[in-house]
Amino acid sequence: MGKKIKHDIYVEDLCNQIKGNYDSLSTNLVLFSTKKKKRRVIAEIDVLAIKDEMYDVYEVKCSYRITKARKQLRKIKKLLPNVGNMFFFCGGSGVLKEIEAETGR
Repeated sequence: MGKKIKHDIYVEDLCNQIKGNYDSLSTNLVLFSTKKKKRRVIAEIDVLAIKDEMYDVYEVKCSYRITKARKQLRKIKKLLPNVGNMFFFCGGSGVLKEIEAETGR
């Protein structure tokens, strides 16, 4: 395997921080559309953490781009059942922040 990119290093750092809180962690998951003719990527999950059949989703960014992360997380929450909490992790600053689910829309 070649040199890790910065994003992958931040994903690994986050996993090391949170691994004790979950039953399992998966990284770099890709969600595809269900249409058979045009199978395309509809979302990517940086870290999916599972505990007691509930999912926590983490979006990792190298810099503090919380607006983009929030948009991606809310899309994932619509696509996956059992998403409990959503988090944004800024690798550059080490900030870990919970993202609230949209309400009333």
